[in-house]
Amino acid sequence: MPESSLVSVPLDALTPPVSPAWLRPVGLFGGPVARQAVETGKALPLAGGPAAFAAVEILVRREGQIETAFASLDALRRWALVAGRAVQADIERRLDALSRPRPPWAGLALDRPLVMGILNVTPDSFSDGGAFLDPADAVAHGRAMLAAGADIIDIGGESTRPHAAPIGPEEEIARVEPVLRALAALGATLSIDTRHASVMAMALASGVRIVNDVTALTGDPASPGIVARAGAAVVLMHMQGEPQTMQDDPRYALASLDVADYLSARVASVGAAGIAADRIVVDPGIGFGKARRHNVEILARIALFHGIGTGVLVGLSRKSLVGGISGAPVGDRVPGSLAGALHGLSQGVQIVRVHDVAATRQAIALARAIADAG
Repeated sequence: MPESSLVSVPLDALTPPVSPAWLRPVGLFGGPVARQAVETGKALPLAGGPAAFAAVEILVRREGQIETAFASLDALRRWALVAGRAVQADIERRLDALSRPRPPWAGLALDRPLVMGILNVTPDSFSDGGAFLDPADAVAHGRAMLAAGADIIDIGGESTRPHAAPIGPEEEIARVEPVLRALAALGATLSIDTRHASVMAMALASGVRIVNDVTALTGDPASPGIVARAGAAVVLMHMQGEPQTMQDDPRYALASLDVADYLSARVASVGAAGIAADRIVVDPGIGFGKARRHNVEILARIALFHGIGTGVLVGLSRKSLVGGISGAPVGDRVPGSLAGALHGLSQGVQIVRVHDVAATRQAIALARAIADAG
């Protein structure tokens, strides 16, 4: 896909779109000021949470380029009124998706930040490959993350790092089954990180509540049906290409917009297969088929993804994006990982997927205390 130019225009010069426009909340604010602004109708709550917004960036696709304009909510509605009923209805639909409260997901409320702890039962994951391949070590680490404040433990038996070699579902099951059964017996909320339908079926039958699929349920034709019949929650992630080749010159018109379009289409597709939107969280897939410039632009516009109408998850813990920007090796990327997680949460992201649960919980606690005081 060729990279297109992003053109900034004044709102009055923005031609009404032929296809639906996307809206990104900007100028987010919280605390008592946000509550008062929402109560008086001067702002909208972001995904029903504590942050509010009174202005947006409008993104419209044109032939060979993407136009962007900024507007207050009042100005946006005046522009939509002039643009016609179809545009007006689409803008109101987008604003509703951005602002309405998210229902509980996998039995967990989305009105507070959730921490998903990463548990790789693999020999070759980029950060902790081999550290928890022994089931006893993996269970002990899962227990430690729960004690540190993890809301969810995400268990994976196949590495999907760049250039990773795929493995069969039988080997994946052998790695993860004893671990997830032991942690499920503790009553933990578990997620299975897999793209194989048979692994999903085994995990869901063993007490796992969430399927976290890097292929957004496209990697195995049986996957949507298995998740639908189980009534499970699901994370739909975006990945351009396959792990072995995804970092070979990935291209986007505008990464955030392309990924949002893809995930919106996947939500509709799995909805037709019987998976309701309130069971879905979307993940833009930082580092999966994206160059540094794509990852940074997606994070800068992460609030755009609330327009899909689901919860949003971000995972950049210890990834090469952090190392490439900071120069830090994998083992020294906690500060950058925390910065990325806190940025996402400041933009209304409901779930962060992390290796370092205790550090993340501490950072969240301080950030929330400051926000609530203002």
